[in-house]
Amino acid sequence: MSPLKPTFSIPSSLAQTKKLGETNTPEEVLGVAEIVEKLSYTSAPPAQEIPLTQELLDQAIFSIQEVYRNANKNLELTLLDQEIRVQNGEITLQVSGSIQEDIAQKMKPELIGLVRKFTGASSFTISLVQQEEVADEKGKLYTSTDKLKFLHEKYPALMELQQKFDLDIDF
Repeated sequence: MSPLKPTFSIPSSLAQTKKLGETNTPEEVLGVAEIVEKLSYTSAPPAQEIPLTQELLDQAIFSIQEVYRNANKNLELTLLDQEIRVQNGEITLQVSGSIQEDIAQKMKPELIGLVRKFTGASSFTISLVQQEEVADEKGKLYTSTDKLKFLHEKYPALMELQQKFDLDIDF
């Protein structure tokens, strides 16, 4: 087999191309065809798996919230503003009501991607916990009398001022 020419010229016309094709001997064509580079693929070593911890999430939560803030996703931000706990690689989001639960289900894939991006953690899950609404034991202040009683309890000096200036409150 003859050595290949280090440089060659690109033909400018079809006639020159035919002329170059005629000058090659079949042995040269076969020699060029036999030079095939065999590629071998090796897999990369497995990346070290980083477990998700509360500290990692606490460091990244502001960046995650900023992404949602820039996208004007206020409903998702209300979920991220609540307490988020991480235990054994599981993120627990607290939701109150079916509307927040639907929003949380829809934002799960994007949230998983953002947590992976900002923390580097690879394996974790997101679960939802229904949050109980705390009932106000004092009740609502509907009437003026209820409001005045509440203010008297909160500010005892109000009663003294009322008596000192002889204020009569008519309802």
